[in-house]
Parts: sequence; C-alpha cells; structure tokens
Amino acid sequence: MEILYLLLPLSLVVVAGIGAVLWWAVFSGQYDDPDQAARSILEDDD
Repeated sequence: MEILYLLLPLSLVVVAGIGAVLWWAVFSGQYDDPDQAARSILEDDD
C-alpha cells in the first residue's frame, strides 16, 4: 500500500510531462503541414 504513495505522484508527473510535450508539439507548428517537406523535394527547381 505504501508503494501507491510513490507511484501515484510519479505517474501524474509522467502524464503531465507527456501532456506538456504534446502541447508544445501542437502549438509550435510541428503538425501544421507534414507533407510540405516531401513536396519541397519534388518541386525543387535547382
């Protein structure tokens, strides 16, 4: 039963960390246009 006092806060910290990384990825533009890099290689006019 004492292990719950360690695992519950630890799991909440891990979930909060994953949520923070997801929040950063979504709102920093990581998922704006995932196909742009593939198209830019094909449309390169060099």
